[in-house]
Amino acid sequence: VPSDSTVSLAKLTATGTKNSTTFLRGDNTFNAPPLGGITIADNWRLNANDATDAAETDLDTGWERVDTTGQGTLGSAMTQSSGVFTFPSTGIYLVQFQIFYIMSGGNGYGRAWIKHKNSSTYTTLVSLQNYQIQNESMALCVSTLFDCQNTTNDTVVFYGGSGTNGQVIAGSTSESRTAATFIRLGDT
Repeated sequence: VPSDSTVSLAKLTATGTKNSTTFLRGDNTFNAPPLGGITIADNWRLNANDATDAAETDLDTGWERVDTTGQGTLGSAMTQSSGVFTFPSTGIYLVQFQIFYIMSGGNGYGRAWIKHKNSSTYTTLVSLQNYQIQNESMALCVSTLFDCQNTTNDTVVFYGGSGTNGQVIAGSTSESRTAATFIRLGDT
């Protein structure tokens, strides 16, 4: 104990940057305090209609980052290649997926899936199916909390389809008909 009963930053033996913007952690290191709050929020959408008759189709083409006037994003952007979405950092994310169907053929159903893709393994995180009447439109919305522990291996893919002839998954460059939202809620 110093003879004058004071401890200054210079007298501490902890590692890291010692200044007025850091704090001393329990592991004897200095670190910046967490800022808290949401650090990443991003939106993507299909930019054109995707006609499909498949029972399960990965939506691997036509994705664009939403750029409509008034659209807001926060932090680093998601990236995607052939419909596989990669996260900019690890953390717990709210992933929301909306798929918009236009039915011009007979009665049928529509489905929406969010799948975790880890290398060549796919795991369904959430799925929803609903019945659709001929010449009607339908939107399905699903969401999940996703734990991205590794930005290389933990990715997500969106699926849709019904197996009904004449069904179209709607997309647009000016409206978010079939779209995905990613919000980082906190650390993993």
